[in-house]
Amino acid sequence: MKTVATLDHPGLAETPTDVAWAVSGRKLAAYVSLTKPRIAVMVLVTVATGFVLGARQATHPATLLLTLLGTGLVAGGASAWNQYIERFRDRRMKRTVNRPLPSGRVAPVEAAVFGSVLAALGLVILALGANLTAAAVALATFVLYVGVYTPMKWRTTLNTAIGAVPGALPPVIGWAAATGQLSIEAWSLFLIVFLWQFPHFLAIAWIYRDDYRRGGHKMLPLFDPAGAMTGRQASGYALALIPAGLLPALIGLAGPYYFVGALALGLFYLTYAVLFWAEVGDSSARRLLRASFLYLPAILVLLLLNPLPA
Repeated sequence: MKTVATLDHPGLAETPTDVAWAVSGRKLAAYVSLTKPRIAVMVLVTVATGFVLGARQATHPATLLLTLLGTGLVAGGASAWNQYIERFRDRRMKRTVNRPLPSGRVAPVEAAVFGSVLAALGLVILALGANLTAAAVALATFVLYVGVYTPMKWRTTLNTAIGAVPGALPPVIGWAAATGQLSIEAWSLFLIVFLWQFPHFLAIAWIYRDDYRRGGHKMLPLFDPAGAMTGRQASGYALALIPAGLLPALIGLAGPYYFVGALALGLFYLTYAVLFWAEVGDSSARRLLRASFLYLPAILVLLLLNPLPA
């Protein structure tokens, strides 16, 4: 049987088995990419925070692991379905053209089946490994993200507000998995993540406004060329986030050290939002985006370091 020398190693022959392994590896990498791993990691961090705060120093490692596994699968399934629905628009955008579907590495039917299997398996794991409340919140997250937010992206600039709802539900899943309830503490976590998303995504929308225009997405900066409304909304939501960030301390979920830290973080985030509003541009948007990446993990760490006992 004839073999072919590789370009990288002219003296070595590539066997059919090597080729098969390489193809399988690329296919596996494409499937992993469908789950948007970086977003999934952020989702799981907020889920874990909600669970640990809900458990209030009790140890439930098996339930926590099953909650993370189930939510991660649901999130991955939602991302796969999001890319399935947006595959034609992704082909027009520079930042998404190399995703698995527009690049042809995964067929549309494969992505749809993959996303469905992941989501269904994740919901079963949550229902059996945690409780039905957590599974119900995860199902609502999936439906809102895939069935409502995704198609709204090319219909209305309100898609950011719509998408912020499923984006803020993961810590509620964690809390529900630990407690079986949807109490005010869970909704205080929801409110923080909900409001945090607006300056974050408005900054992204400004930076990639030309790409979104090519993709046909109705993002606010496309209808606000000077950026005044975009900057004003980013600042308004950052301002609203300050009292929202203090809410866990006011309802007895977190202590005084958290209160001080949350206030400082809120003012920090607001500063960069106002600077973006004062001089709207790519550089100020990128600074606001970096500030958003610092704010969320920092406030979650503060919550975990200074919780109050139930």
